[in-house]
Amino acid sequence: MLRTQFVDIQGDSELAMLISPTKEELEEFKKAVAIMTPDEKAAALDLTDEQVRKIADDAKVDPANFAIFINGYILHCRKL
Repeated sequence: MLRTQFVDIQGDSELAMLISPTKEELEEFKKAVAIMTPDEKAAALDLTDEQVRKIADDAKVDPANFAIFINGYILHCRKL
């Protein structure tokens, strides 16, 4: 229900998923972050699309959801 409130043509519904991820999505995010190297975590703002895809593939998680998670993290960091 929460996600549908954020649907628009600007893509805000994608970032809304980070506010209320499903249990499965949250577990995937945790799994992907857990396998990231310390260097990848320290330089998360500079990860390329290829690096994000490789992390998702290595963690065996949905690459699109993980990319949304990383992009949301980057936007959050840039606001601070």
